[in-house]
Amino acid sequence: MTGMDLYTIGQIVAPHGVRGDVRIYPDTDFPERFLHMKYGYIDGKRYEVKAARFHKHVVLMKFAGVDDRNAAELLVHKELQVPREDLMPLKEGQYYVFDIIGIAVYNLEGRLLGKVTDVLKTGSNDVYVVNDDAGNELLLAVIPEVIRSVDIKAKKMVVNPPEWIDE
Repeated sequence: MTGMDLYTIGQIVAPHGVRGDVRIYPDTDFPERFLHMKYGYIDGKRYEVKAARFHKHVVLMKFAGVDDRNAAELLVHKELQVPREDLMPLKEGQYYVFDIIGIAVYNLEGRLLGKVTDVLKTGSNDVYVVNDDAGNELLLAVIPEVIRSVDIKAKKMVVNPPEWIDE
C-alpha cells in the first residue's frame, strides 16, 4: 500500500481489446482529467498511464506493464484512484463530496441538526442529506439561501433551512 489517502476518480469496468487496455467509467465531474494523467493507483499500487482516450461514455486507458487482455482482466471492478494533490482544483464554494460527508450541520442559532450522510445529484442543484442521532432525515438544497457557510477544516456547516422544515 501507499500509505497516502487516495480518492476514486473512476471504475475499471472491462478490458478493451487484446493489448491490455481497460475501459474506465469516470466517477468525476472532470472527465477530461484522464487525458492528462501521468499515473494512477489501483489497489494502492502506482501505475504509469501510457495512453488515454474517450470512447462513447468510457475512457480507454493503457497502463505500463498491463500488456495483454489477461492482465487487463485482473483490473476489472477495481477503482482508479489519485492522491489529493492530483485532484482537480475547485472554484470558491465548491467542495468534494468526500469532504462534505460526515460534516456537522448547525442552524443559524447554533443548534446541531445532524451530519451530512449523502449528497444527491438532482440536476439543477445538489441536495445534502442530513441525519440526526434519532434517525431523522433533513434534505437541504445546496443553494446560497440555505447553505450559509461551510468550513471543511472544522467539519462544520451552518444552514438556514426553509421555514416549512420542522427542525
